Amino acid sequence: MNIVLTTLNAKYIHTNLAIRYLKAYAQPEFDVKLVEYTIKDPVINIVSDLIQKQPDVLGFSCYIWNIEETIKVIKMIKKINPEIKIIAGGPEVTYDVQDWMKEVAEFDFIVIGEGEQTFKQLLSALASGADFSEVPGIAYRTGESIQMNPQRNKLDLKELPSPYRFEEDLPHLSKRVTYLETSRGCPFSCQFCLSSIEVGVRYFDRENVKEDIRYLMANGAKTIKFVDRTFNISRSYAMEMFRFLIDEHLPGTVFQFEITADIMRPEVIEFLNQEAPAGLFRFEIGVQSTNDYTNELVMRKQNFDKLKRTVTMVKEGGKIDQHLDLIAGLPEEDYHSFKKTFNDVFAMRPEELQLGFLKMLRGTGLRLQADQHDYVYMDHSPYEILGNNVLDFNDIIKIKQVEDVLEKYWNDHRMDRTVEYLVTKVFPSPFDFFQEFGSYWETRGWSRIGHQLEDLFKRLFNFLQEKDVDNLEAIESLMKYDYLAGAKHKPRKPWWELSLDKQERSELYRGIIHKPDALGRQYSELNISEKDLYKHTLLEDITIDLEKFIEDGEVEYSPSYMLVYFDSKLEQPQFFTFKMQDVKPA
Repeated sequence: MNIVLTTLNAKYIHTNLAIRYLKAYAQPEFDVKLVEYTIKDPVINIVSDLIQKQPDVLGFSCYIWNIEETIKVIKMIKKINPEIKIIAGGPEVTYDVQDWMKEVAEFDFIVIGEGEQTFKQLLSALASGADFSEVPGIAYRTGESIQMNPQRNKLDLKELPSPYRFEEDLPHLSKRVTYLETSRGCPFSCQFCLSSIEVGVRYFDRENVKEDIRYLMANGAKTIKFVDRTFNISRSYAMEMFRFLIDEHLPGTVFQFEITADIMRPEVIEFLNQEAPAGLFRFEIGVQSTNDYTNELVMRKQNFDKLKRTVTMVKEGGKIDQHLDLIAGLPEEDYHSFKKTFNDVFAMRPEELQLGFLKMLRGTGLRLQADQHDYVYMDHSPYEILGNNVLDFNDIIKIKQVEDVLEKYWNDHRMDRTVEYLVTKVFPSPFDFFQEFGSYWETRGWSRIGHQLEDLFKRLFNFLQEKDVDNLEAIESLMKYDYLAGAKHKPRKPWWELSLDKQERSELYRGIIHKPDALGRQYSELNISEKDLYKHTLLEDITIDLEKFIEDGEVEYSPSYMLVYFDSKLEQPQFFTFKMQDVKPA
């Protein structure tokens, strides 16, 4: 029996852990072939590739991000060869199973919930021609009717074979994200999340997990993402794993965790700040909302003061990047309440702030109680909300405008100093800046076209010009600095029109050559030749005291010149400032 397991990942760099667990558990009785695609691959290409593998059994791992394309693939495959047995599994088809079986006639079976043992038992029945009606945790067809068998008891995770030891994965480990599972389940009951449905937390064998990590690192894995819903629910376990990863990591490896910040003890953070190498760990923290009533309605316990303490301590440590999540559209969180949530969280200046929109996932308590808050949402995946009793679709459109520019202008860190100045000195709040700019961005049609780095600077400057903000010259100088500070080479054409003409530039360069001390000792010690000065530096006028701004973030009016040296041996350019009189001949 030829068995193929597949899925459509969101991106090439992603890997699917579920199908690897199924393959590992099915061995040695069944030799399961794995193949992965992306949702961007043409459906006909996926179908052609799968049909050529001549499967007898074809299993699909289904999620909200791939279910629509997956169904297209399955329907086409069944038209080509109706004899292929189609097995669907995964979180998207585990709930509303009867509906799925009715809606997609091409599903022969759905494996419900935790699938390793169920999938293997179903394969055994199919291979031997035995009656599969006794297999726990499946839905299947008998004539025109649909049967659902109760799920089996949860597996002992300590007995599961490793899904990380397949030779065919080795060439891809350095290029893709490796997802690692050390526990299943979640102790919390957030009503918008599928993890709240499974009661309790079960752990894999710690020593086996460590051996898997050693194996993955030794074979080139660079990004290892823990998919545990709350990695730090057990303080002793988290500390043991942090200690192990600090002691045994290989250079270039990054570990990502989903943590619950308000339960993290200060001594744990102090340990990480002292012991962890910079860049080794990355934290993802779900804040979702700072509205206490909203959190109460979705059964989400959160102490925002303690969460803020954790995020602040981690940030001050300077070792770990943090990705914080917000969800717009939770119960009783109207536009103004969400604005407060956004500003509360942005105040912590996380390295990334992800603004998402509530999805009414099948099986969640919030979807089952949607009528209580007049939720309107998409009928198809990803089931995103279109409005509720306190947030209408026009509000959602406005928040999506915020999301668009937040991603480009904060999360990508192209102009941190400029944005910091704008959100603290120019606009009433961070949300006001992103909202006003986001609305302007959409009215110009920029959300429907691509952009280069220079475009981002030009578009922000256009917005600020039209808004006629105060201190525009100073802001322009900040933008010039941000642009050049992020460049590794001298730009051929900056985003602004250079203010100095050829004669002015030549005069200034001659002055620098004759009076290098005017730019400071650090510049003098570089001993830049005349040839390199012309070839590897950029000269521009600015209106602020750049040294003061770099040192303490204060913007002080002080017209001067900025010389930027791009040394190919250094990753960052060097900045020097001077005034005209400093380099004029005596």
